[in-house]
Amino acid sequence: MNDDQELSCRLKIAGREIGPAGPPFIIAEMSGNHNQSLERALKIVDKAAEAGADALKLQTYTADSMTLDLQEKEFLISDPQSLWYGRSLYDLYREAATPWAWHEPIFKRCRELGLLCFSTPFNAEAVAFLEDLQAPAYKIASFENIDLPLIEKVAATGKPLIMSTGMATLSELDEAVRCARKSGCRELVLLKCTSSYPASPEDSNLLTIPHLQKIFNCPVGLSDHTRGIGAAIAAVALGAVMVEKHFTLNREDGGVDAAFSLEPAELRLLVSEAKQAGKALGRISYGPTEKEQKSLIFRRSLYITRDMEKGEILSPLNLRAIRPGLGLPPKFYQQLLGKKINQPAQKGTPLSWDLLG
Repeated sequence: MNDDQELSCRLKIAGREIGPAGPPFIIAEMSGNHNQSLERALKIVDKAAEAGADALKLQTYTADSMTLDLQEKEFLISDPQSLWYGRSLYDLYREAATPWAWHEPIFKRCRELGLLCFSTPFNAEAVAFLEDLQAPAYKIASFENIDLPLIEKVAATGKPLIMSTGMATLSELDEAVRCARKSGCRELVLLKCTSSYPASPEDSNLLTIPHLQKIFNCPVGLSDHTRGIGAAIAAVALGAVMVEKHFTLNREDGGVDAAFSLEPAELRLLVSEAKQAGKALGRISYGPTEKEQKSLIFRRSLYITRDMEKGEILSPLNLRAIRPGLGLPPKFYQQLLGKKINQPAQKGTPLSWDLLG
C-alpha cells in the first residue's frame, strides 16, 4: 500500500477520537432486538447509555431491499445448526428490520443521552435516508464487504467508515479498502468479525487483529458474536480500539439476535473491563515504574545474620540473602564468601563494600 493509500491510525466520530491513545470505543448493536416495539427500542437506548456504551448502532433496510419473498431453495435457511433454521430469509429480515420511521426518534433519544447513533445501510436509498438524519458514521456489514458499489456510496459521504471483515479473504479486503479510499474515505476502522451466530471462541482468530493493523495501517476493532465478554477483552489486549456487541434488554424475551446478545449488566461489565484492559496495555516498559520505586526496598539483598567481630570471615552461617533490599545484591554472594570484614557488624547490618577489609 503506497503513501496515497495509507489510512489514518486514528479517527474521530462526532468529535470523539478513537485510536490506541484512548479507551476502547464500545458500540451496542440493537439489530432486531427491538422485537417490533418502538417502546422497547427506546428502552434499549436508555439501557445502553446507562451501561456506559459510546454508541448505539442500527441496521437500515427493508426485507424487500435484502432479498426476495420466496419460501424455497436457497431462500430458506437450511443449516440445522443455525438459530434460524427453516426460516425464509424474507421472513427473518421482515421481523428483524428496524422500521425507517423509528430511526428519527431513536437518533433523537441517543442525542439526548449523549450516545452516538449510526447505522449499517444496505443500499443507496438507506445511505441517503441516513444522511438526512445526519448520521455521524457508517458501518459496512460482513456480508456486504464485497458490495463495492455500496462501499463507494458510503465512502462518498466523507463520513468515518467502519467495515466488518467476516468471511472476506485478504484480497477481498484489500479491494474493499482500496475502493473506500478511492471513493473518499479518509477515516476507516476494520472490525475483525466471525460471521456465525453465535460464534465460537475457537473460530474468533483474534490474532488477526494486529495483522490487519499492520497490513492496512488503520485502527482495528472487533465485531463480536461470541457469548459473554471474554473474546472482547482479549481483542482489546491485542490492540482493538473498538468493540461492537449485540445488545438486548433480556435474552429470555427472545428475538432474532437474543441468543448472542449482552444484557445491561453484561454491557456495563464490558465497558468497565475493556477500559481497564486498554489502560493496562500501556507501553513497552522495563524497570520499576514511578509507583514501584518505593517497593525496591523489599527486594532481597545481602545481610549480616549474626553479630560479627572485626576480621571474621563471611560464611553461610553469618551471611544470607534476605529482605529488605538495602544491602549488596545477592549476585555477589558466592564472591563474598570467605572475605573478612574490617569492622564489627551487628546482626541485621546490610552488607556493603565498606565492610570489607
